[in-house]
Parts: sequence; C-alpha cells; structure tokens
Amino acid sequence: MGALTFMLQINEVGQLAQDSLNAMAEAGQGMVDGEMSIWELTKAGGWWIMGPLAIMSVLAVYIFVERYLVIHKATKDETGFMNDIRDLISDGKVDAAKNLCQKQDTPLSKMIEKGLARLGRPLQDVNIAIETIGRLEVSKLEKNVAALATISGAAPMIGFLGTVVGMVQVFFDMANGGNSLDIGLLSDGMYQAMVTTIAGLIVGIIGYIAYNVIVARIEKVVFILEARATEFMDLLYEPAS
Repeated sequence: MGALTFMLQINEVGQLAQDSLNAMAEAGQGMVDGEMSIWELTKAGGWWIMGPLAIMSVLAVYIFVERYLVIHKATKDETGFMNDIRDLISDGKVDAAKNLCQKQDTPLSKMIEKGLARLGRPLQDVNIAIETIGRLEVSKLEKNVAALATISGAAPMIGFLGTVVGMVQVFFDMANGGNSLDIGLLSDGMYQAMVTTIAGLIVGIIGYIAYNVIVARIEKVVFILEARATEFMDLLYEPAS
C-alpha cells in the first residue's frame, strides 16, 4: 500500500506540473497571437491601480509639453534684443528701451525693464533689482516641475503596491484551495499582479525623463539670464569708465 500511495502522489505531482505548463503555454500563445490589448491589460491590473497611473501619465505628458513650450519661448535668441537695448541706451533713449522690453514679454526683457526703471540709483541697487526679478521669473518657469518629480517617484511605488496586493490574493487563494489548486486561477492572479508593476515603471520612466529634460532647459535659461544681466550691468558701467 505504501508503494501504491507513493506512486499516486507522483502521478498527482506530475499532473499538476503538466497543468501548469499547459496554462503557461496558453498564456504565451495568447500573447504571441496578439490577443492582449491595452484595454485588457488595464482591466487585468485593476482600475484602482491602473486609473491613478493613467491620470499620472496624462499629467506628466501635459506638464512636459506645457513647460517645454513656455521655456522654449524664454530661451529664444536674445542677441538682437540686447544689441537694440545697447544702442537705445547709448543714444539716451531710455523710454524707447522700456517700450521694447514691454513688447518682448520674456524673462530677460522683464529683468532689463526693471533695471531701466532703477536708472539713476546706485548701481548696486540696480543689480539687486535685476537679480530679484530674475529669481521670480525662474520660479515661474519651475511651475509644476515638482509634480513631474513626484510622478516619477510615486508611479513605480503605486505599481509595486498593486503587485504586492495581487500576490497576497494569489497566496490567499492557494491557502484556501487545499489540495484542489486551480493553476489557471493562480496564473491569472500572478499575471494581474505583474501588469501593475510594468505600468508603474512605464509611467515612472516617462515622468523621470520629462523632469530631467525640463530641469536641463531651466538651467539653460538661468545661464542666459545671468550672462545677459552681467552684460547689462557692464553697459551701465561704461559711461563711468
């Protein structure tokens, strides 16, 4: 009887392994045949996880595009603008220089306009006013950039949360299944758990790349503003030299 029982246990294990292989093969065949759509992946991950991740992805793309366009406007070539300012100041046409700044409506033009408004005061006061406006304009460019950083960090964690919850459900089903484990049910649970991690990583990567691109563009604006502010101050010092 002992040998018979042992042989039966071996057969059960073998059958269980065969069922697992069949389930994996069917899942793999479905993916090869292209049967899994984005909609099905979303439903598999669960709306309570995939919904927030979808919102985060839309926000990341929106913030990136909106900030990129704003920063692109701020980084346009200002060489001609500074040459015109130099000529107007040299000719004593301060009011014309202010009107030119108002027409440009860029961070640099606002800095120069503030400097022109302080003409007649000590140059140190003019420099402080320019630097203050420059910091304010940079802070405007950084609007919603922190949200990109939050998305890049939070999205993978939300996806991993979905995976952990899914795996807990899988182990719960295994504990309650007893000797009659449903391999198809377990494989579905594990599949659903993995989908959330993939989605979270994708959204996190998008947010991370968008954040670094925007930060690099802002740093470029800061460099331009500092260089042009120095050029403007040198221009004011010229008559006294």
